[in-house]
Amino acid sequence: MKFAIKPSASINSFILAGLLATVGASAMAQGAPTAPPAGPPAAGKSAGPGHAGDRMARHDPAKMQAWIAKRQAEMKAKLKITPAQEGAWSTYTAAMQPPARGARPTAEDRAAFAKLTTPERIDKMRAMRTQRMTEMSAAMDKRGDATKAFYAALSPEQQKVFDAEHMRHARHGEHHGPGQKKG
Repeated sequence: MKFAIKPSASINSFILAGLLATVGASAMAQGAPTAPPAGPPAAGKSAGPGHAGDRMARHDPAKMQAWIAKRQAEMKAKLKITPAQEGAWSTYTAAMQPPARGARPTAEDRAAFAKLTTPERIDKMRAMRTQRMTEMSAAMDKRGDATKAFYAALSPEQQKVFDAEHMRHARHGEHHGPGQKKG
């Protein structure tokens, strides 16, 4: 029996995993809904990405963007952002947007990858992983810096609301099982 891993499938899986990790970090930085849903969402209604009610939201950029916009609107209302804080809010929400989806490997890329020896493919995958992790780390640092700058623009009362929302989200994330960052 022969087992083979398609190089293009491995690359695509790696890119997708990195994108989902980045989007998850972005969603974590934005807080969680105020109250957990009482049950499964009604038909056609999304509980948000990562919830069993609408798994497609993870793969549909339009649904993901709508969910992010809704969460941001809820947070803005809870924080009672003043006109003087509008610039800081805009800068913060722009920094929290998920990164653009990376380019898919072309047929030429897949053909070149297929011509490599196994050790060369391992080295190529290692280099790609290192590059992706560096990019993810830089994106997370950018989001962290944006959050700190926005937080500094908040009043002490707003900071308490912001802290509570992010803590609620961190506790909520613990219930989703292994592999997710816990606070």
